[in-house]
Amino acid sequence: MPMETSISVVIITKNEETRIEACLDSVKGWANEIILVDDESSDKTRQIATNYTDRIFTRKMDIEGRHRNWAYAQANNQWVLSLDADERLTQDLRDEIGHVLRENPKGAAYTIPRKNFLGDYWLKWGGQYPSPQLKLFKKDKFRWEEVEVHPRAFLDGECLHLKEPMLHYTYRDWADFLKKLNSQTTLEAKKWITLLSDDPKKANYKMNLFHALWRYNDRFFRTFIRKQGWRDGFRGFMLSFFASLYQIIAYAKYWEMKKNLTAAKNTTK
Repeated sequence: MPMETSISVVIITKNEETRIEACLDSVKGWANEIILVDDESSDKTRQIATNYTDRIFTRKMDIEGRHRNWAYAQANNQWVLSLDADERLTQDLRDEIGHVLRENPKGAAYTIPRKNFLGDYWLKWGGQYPSPQLKLFKKDKFRWEEVEVHPRAFLDGECLHLKEPMLHYTYRDWADFLKKLNSQTTLEAKKWITLLSDDPKKANYKMNLFHALWRYNDRFFRTFIRKQGWRDGFRGFMLSFFASLYQIIAYAKYWEMKKNLTAAKNTTK
C-alpha cells in the first residue's frame, strides 16, 4: 500500500454534492489529512465528505481571503494543498508532490498548472493552459489578502513551480459559466464601490466607461488573438467574448450601485 504523504489537503465547498466525491477520491489514501470547510451547504456535500474525513467544518463565507486563511489555519501539517471541489489530482501530480516534499523543498510555495475544462472539453488556448495557480505552500509562509474579489497572495519565501497539471472542471456548461460571470462581476462592482468610499478620485479614474471599453477591446485581442483562443473554435470565441465583457458588465453594475447610493443619500437629507 502506498505511503501517505504528510500534507493537509484543504477543500472549500458550497453545495458541491455532484463534484465533491471525485475531488476527495483523488486525494484519498495519499494525503494523511483531509480538511473540508463548508459554506453552509443545503445539499449532501458534508454527508458525502464523512466517508473520507472527520475533519469537517461549517463556516459561513464572509470574505474569500479571510475564509481561506481560516481554513488553512485548521491544518495540522506544515504543508497545505488548497483544492476546490471542481479540482482533481492525477497520479503523476501526486507522485511529483510527494517527491518534492520528501526531498527537502527549496520553495516556500509551489504553483501547479491546471487543465481547465468546459464540460468535458479541455480548453488549451486563450490563456486557459497552463494557467498555473499557487496551490501548495507552507502554512506559516502564505496567506491571502482578505478582500471580497481577486485577493492577492502574500508569500514569505520563494515560489517554485511544479510540472504536472491538476484537472480543473471549471464550468459544467455555458449556464454555469454565465452564473459565475454574474457572481464575479457583482463582486468586482462591490470592490469598486468600497474604493469609491475610501478613495473617490482613484475610483473615478479607474472605473469609468472609457476604461471599461478600453479593457473590453484589450481583453478580447489578448485572449482570442495573442493567446490564440481561436484555436479552441467556437468555445474559444465565446470565452474570449465573455472575458472581454467582464469589465463592461462590472462597470454597469458599479454605475447602478453608485446611482442607488446617491439616491439613498439624497432621500436622507
